[in-house]
Amino acid sequence: MIRAPRNRTITLSNKERENYRPKLSKIDSPVSVEQILNKVINQDIFEVVDFLPSKFVDLLFVDPPYNLAKTFNTRSFKRMSVKQYMEWMDSWLQKMIRPLKPGASIYICGDWRSSSAIHLLCEKYFHIRNRITFEREKGRGAKRNWKNNSEDMWFCTFSNNFTFNAQAVRLKRRVIAPYRENGVPKDWTEEDGGKYRLTHPSNIWTDITIPFWSMPENTPHPTQKPEKLLAKIILASSNEGDIVFDPFAGVGTSGVVAKKLKRNFVMVEIDEEYCLYAQKRLQMAEKTPAIQGYSDGVFWERNTLRYMKKRSTKKPNGADELPLFLNIDAS
Repeated sequence: MIRAPRNRTITLSNKERENYRPKLSKIDSPVSVEQILNKVINQDIFEVVDFLPSKFVDLLFVDPPYNLAKTFNTRSFKRMSVKQYMEWMDSWLQKMIRPLKPGASIYICGDWRSSSAIHLLCEKYFHIRNRITFEREKGRGAKRNWKNNSEDMWFCTFSNNFTFNAQAVRLKRRVIAPYRENGVPKDWTEEDGGKYRLTHPSNIWTDITIPFWSMPENTPHPTQKPEKLLAKIILASSNEGDIVFDPFAGVGTSGVVAKKLKRNFVMVEIDEEYCLYAQKRLQMAEKTPAIQGYSDGVFWERNTLRYMKKRSTKKPNGADELPLFLNIDAS
């Protein structure tokens, strides 16, 4: 099959599978942090969770199957009643407590069907801090219902002593109605690309782009989370050198972003094919550490165009090179 010229979806060749497969880890007895640090563990979380060290996790990111019928490569998840889904979640969530440090933060993803179960379980085990809702443009319209274009993340902590770096996750927004006070811009700046304001993070995220075929981070995974989303979580709720743990890692976005942001990671994923994609993405991150939508220490709105810095070189005729527009988040 010939791919469209702009299709940048990551693929795996058979040779790459052979090369990446030996890098995957498996454990069948208690391990130290050093033995699993920055590793992709290709097993069911239920097989390994009792072997993990105690109190080693600074940030727990959980993106479990939502309560709907979905196929993940060779495995399928069936929709349950809310009670059954809650029981399934509880069977593994309670086991996540022992590996957490006292100051750990926890983020659990869900949709509207699963959020009630997540809420009740988080209330049982953690301190609930907030529910984040992010907009997702993907999704077909419904003829007899409202189109579902949002997902939730429940932000919790294990104690009242936790990390939150608000300044690290500010959003740069275009100013629609620039207000001046005594002729001076109030809380905004004018740049080559327009007028912008830095805003503090809220629990409504409208700047997230779900990976699709023209984005270089895209993979065949049906529910892949974007790197930009993970970057917000990791920057806000961890520090450099901390450990991010993901028990349903999929194609490894949490580990890839952790690596790009100078954190450590431990990922567990049952599907070998997804683990191999994670390994390839980790290798790619060494050459391309950029995160789409995050630049100059701030997050940018979707489809924001800004000027690149002028180059210091001169054209042959002595004129400065013209600044180029850079599409920060091309959705």
